[in-house]
Amino acid sequence: MSMTVGGSDEYNSEINVTPMVDVMLVLLIIFMIVTPLLQQGVSVNLPREMNAPTEDPDIAKDTSVIVAIPDNNNFYIGKSLYPLEELGEKIKTLMKDKTPDKRIVYIKSSVEVEYGTVVKAVDQIRKQDIDKIGLVADKKKKAASGQ
Repeated sequence: MSMTVGGSDEYNSEINVTPMVDVMLVLLIIFMIVTPLLQQGVSVNLPREMNAPTEDPDIAKDTSVIVAIPDNNNFYIGKSLYPLEELGEKIKTLMKDKTPDKRIVYIKSSVEVEYGTVVKAVDQIRKQDIDKIGLVADKKKKAASGQ
């Protein structure tokens, strides 16, 4: 008398989706954690421009130098905070290997920042023999055709 324990001797042709769901949930959690870390630099409340010119594709490159000014007292390059006096020297070291036509510094200034603060940053950049300075504005969303 023999007895089969744990089922039959036939093959099981049903798909077991439990491991696949486990892997998908782990991937979802990983992407939810990593996505906010991919943002480069400091968040700035950019002014919205109605007739914005075409976007410069060099802004999104990792090699571009972007000075973020979120308020009147802080100047960031990437995620690093620099005082106004050291801003020019840091930009000079970042630009030393670039050709003159690629020496562009972009300034992202918040709406709340005073005009004089942006002028001080531009002055520090110009002292480093950099004449190309881009001011970054956020694109205004187009209104619906019925409005």
